[in-house]
This record gives sequence, C-alpha cells and structure tokens, in this order.
Amino acid sequence: MDNRGDSFVAVRRTTLHGETCNSNSAEAVAGSAAWLGRSLSCVCVQRRDSDASSFFDLTLAQEECLQRLQRRIHVPYDSSIIEHQEALRALWNAAFPEEELRGLISEQWKEMGWQGKDPSTDFRGGGFISLENFLFFARNFPDLLWKREGDRSVWEYPFAVAGVNITFMLVQMLDLEAVKPRTLVGATFLKFLEENESAFDLLYCIAFKLMDHQWLSMRASYMDFNTVMKSTRRELEKELLQEEVLRLEDLPSYKLLSR
Repeated sequence: MDNRGDSFVAVRRTTLHGETCNSNSAEAVAGSAAWLGRSLSCVCVQRRDSDASSFFDLTLAQEECLQRLQRRIHVPYDSSIIEHQEALRALWNAAFPEEELRGLISEQWKEMGWQGKDPSTDFRGGGFISLENFLFFARNFPDLLWKREGDRSVWEYPFAVAGVNITFMLVQMLDLEAVKPRTLVGATFLKFLEENESAFDLLYCIAFKLMDHQWLSMRASYMDFNTVMKSTRRELEKELLQEEVLRLEDLPSYKLLSR
C-alpha cells in the first residue's frame, strides 16, 4: 500500500522468490486490493519511518516460518479448487450451523456481510489465507459470528468484508512480503511465529475482536470504518512492542477473545 497523506492507494502484490518451505504449497501470484474500492477504501499503511532490518538477523527457523507464511499469503482464492470450495462451505456451517447453504453462489451470503451473492469476489482481494483466517476464527472463537442480542443485534459493519480487510492489514503491518521485515513490529512477530505456527491466525482473531470492541466503544457508523481500522492497527502495533509481551497471549487485547 502507498501512503500519500491521508489517502490510501491499493497496489498489487509482487511475486516472491526463493521459498523453501514444505506446507500449503502454492504458486506465488499477484493479488489485488481493488476489491476494497466498491464500498470501503483501504486502511493499510506501510510505515517506513526506519528500516529495522539492518538491526537484526533471522534465525533459520524464523526464515522457514516466514517463507511458509508467505507461501500461504500468495495462494489466490480459486473457486474451481475443491479444497477452497470445502473451506467456504465450512465457513458457512460455522456461522450458520442450523441453516443449510443452498449454493456457493447464493443470496444467503449477504446475511454474513458479503457484498454480493458470490463471496469469492471478495476473497480474490485477500487470497485463500483470508478464508483460512476466517475459518480459524469461526472454529476457535465463534461468538462474534453469532452475535444476536443487545447492541450487537445487527451487523454494524460489513462483517465478512471487514475480515478480509484485517488479513490484508496484518500482512502490511507486519511487512510479511519482504525478504525479512523492515519494521520492529514485523521482527517481533517473527519471534511469536517461530514458537507458534498458528501465530498469524491467532493474531487475526485478536485483531478482529479488537476491531469489533473499538467499533462498539466508539459507537461507530459505517462511514467510520477506516477510522476504526486505523485505530485497531495503532493499538496492535503498540501492544506488540511492549516489553512484557513475550507471546501473543500476553497482548492486552488477547483477553477480548474470552469475552
């Protein structure tokens, strides 16, 4: 993403080379954030106040973990692949366990906050990893998917599209498409990733709950989406750099997952 003042410009991802990891094999492809343009502008700012990469070296284990995650990041969502179809069905079943999905292209998807009846259109912007993140969230912390009471009785924001935004925001914030992160936040995250291969998925869940918490606390409206997302990113960056945070479970916002 390119930050020019207060505007946010979506740019295409570039192909990664030299990957040597052995899980979730994928072809590196160019993805686009243009999907955000229909209703939400991108809130991902890639900060370059200083190049932190010159101050640290990756361990072999960190390199392998980063490359493995980069492979996931560059898997495009492909509605013709059975694995991707099944993951999409699994997401529906997690969100609406008592309602049968009539088809992968269906008006039913709008109930979950997709922009149209074909969620693959939105996943093309975030790639297959955005669906994997969503599914991890749905299986481990499903309460947010099922909010039905009180102030949370309506989808205050485009829930599903927000989830894809969060994946994209984390990739940019952690500088995960670089050979090695050029920010202290990205370098810190790799330590967590080395210890927990699901660290990116877990951080996604924390970010989603934090975003939802801030949305409700700010009594935000649809037009405040960018403001809430930028606030979420700032809070995550601050928490990740706290000295007492030695693992993701130490993040102050982690406790939101139990609410």
